[in-house]
Formats: sequence, C-alpha cells, structure tokens
Amino acid sequence: MSSEFPDTHHDHHACVHAALATAERFCADHGLRLTDTRRRVLELIWADHKPVGAYALLDRLSGDGRKAAPPTVYRALDFLLEHGLIHRVASLNAFIGCDHPGSGHEPQFFICRECGHAAELDDPRIRQAIARDADRLDFDIAHETVEISGLCADCRRAPHP
Repeated sequence: MSSEFPDTHHDHHACVHAALATAERFCADHGLRLTDTRRRVLELIWADHKPVGAYALLDRLSGDGRKAAPPTVYRALDFLLEHGLIHRVASLNAFIGCDHPGSGHEPQFFICRECGHAAELDDPRIRQAIARDADRLDFDIAHETVEISGLCADCRRAPHP
C-alpha cells in the first residue's frame, strides 16, 4: 500500500509488482515459504488500494478457478499478518498490503469513506503520544491500531449529485 492515496497517474501494475517482489525477497531472506496460495492472496490484497475482506478474497480466488475454502484463505491471511506483509483494518474487518514488511511498525490508516481507498502512515509522534498516555494510565498496550475515516482529496473535489 502506498503511503499516500493513489493519484490518477498511479502505475498500479508497478505497485503490485514491487509489493510482490518485496514480499518474495522478505520471505527468502527469512527462510519463509511464500506458497502459490499465499502469493495469490497477497496479490489480490494488493490489487487495489482498498482494504479487502476475507470472503471477497475467497470469491476472487474461486473466480481464478481455484478450489478455495475459507480455511485456506484464513491460513494465508494468518501467515501474511504474522510476518507483517499485510495489516488488518479492524473497523472494516479487512486487510491491506504493507509497504514495510517485517518492520514491526504500528501504522495509522486514513480511510476514505467514499471511494474506500486507504493510506498508511507511520508517524512516530502519534505512537509516542499513545505510549505516553499508556504510561500515565499504567496501561500495557497489546496491539495498537489507529484508523481515521474521512474523505480523500479526490472525493472532496468530486462533484456531488
């Protein structure tokens, strides 16, 4: 996923290709198997800059002529999540590709409620503010997800009926 919303000149084919190459390199460097199914699920997640749900992925895999069952998709998603190749967007119960696999970061997601595109940012100031508040509350953070819903620039500029 790009750290910005895609513009009209975005080369999405190159974006997907780069994401898959990064994932393949990451898996090779860490002795992980990026099976055909895992690779295809990752490719389907990267097919757009919109978070995608597990059942939509299952439908797309079935559309490929593959005999895919829900456990197959969930196992692939678990692998991709575990190794930081994708993120879960909790508010949408959906998944989106990660530009920085394995970096262990806690990104912030800006999600357009009109077009569905999402942008991932990793602002350390936000993480630091959350950590400060957690310390003040004597709170042990298990997982951090920051999701912001609104309108991207293209949707704000689009004529409304």
